[in-house]
Amino acid sequence: MITDRQEILKHLDALLQSAKIRDYCPNGLQVAGRKNVQHIITGVTASQALIDIAIERGADTILVHHGYFWKGEDERIVGIKKERLKALLTHDINLIAYHLPLDMHPIYGNNAQLADVLGLQVDGLLDESDPSVPGNIGRLPRAMSGKEFRAWLGECLKREPLHIGEDNDTIETIAWCTGGAQGYLQRAIDAGVDAYLTGEINEPAVHLARETGTHFFSAGHHATERYGVKALGEYLADEFGLNVEFVDIDNPV
Repeated sequence: MITDRQEILKHLDALLQSAKIRDYCPNGLQVAGRKNVQHIITGVTASQALIDIAIERGADTILVHHGYFWKGEDERIVGIKKERLKALLTHDINLIAYHLPLDMHPIYGNNAQLADVLGLQVDGLLDESDPSVPGNIGRLPRAMSGKEFRAWLGECLKREPLHIGEDNDTIETIAWCTGGAQGYLQRAIDAGVDAYLTGEINEPAVHLARETGTHFFSAGHHATERYGVKALGEYLADEFGLNVEFVDIDNPV
């Protein structure tokens, strides 16, 4: 089926409540292409590789989690930004991106979808006092040792995670926030959970985890954020009868 681009954008904005969320980039339509949408390629990041696949497969729209025009970036249209935009405009392809709104959605969001993949029970928000913070707290499918949960993450996400903590400790409760959310470790500690899971790690987080006895699992920014945009694309396919393909451009980070 063919659907008007504006109808899809209006639907997504309402579904993801994007107008209510302060973000580091514009959410929704970032680059305008064809007004009629029929074939969507979804992916984590609007890289040149993803654009090239969309062109090769004749897609009219790309839907991603990581788009363009981030706060603080160089505003000039040069280098890879020029090449990416040139490719989109030459082939009249829409670029639609949702960042924090996709992290936070309770069904199609990255955190909700990661919980489904790992079998985590969602008990609440990572920070109940600040609903603008993405992430959740909950419980593992069953009590596991640190070593067992590390292996479970590797099996589910197809990527070996970095684990800070004792292999033989028992883990039952956990907080998680996908992507580059190592800065939320203290919130997890304040919540009193056994472990914290995110995509990336930095040097201070290692010491904080060790000195508080909180297990830290760094499972990859890309690996933890594959699932939201994939689920959102599948939803659009069902809702509008569109041809939607998820393309996973592997990224080791």
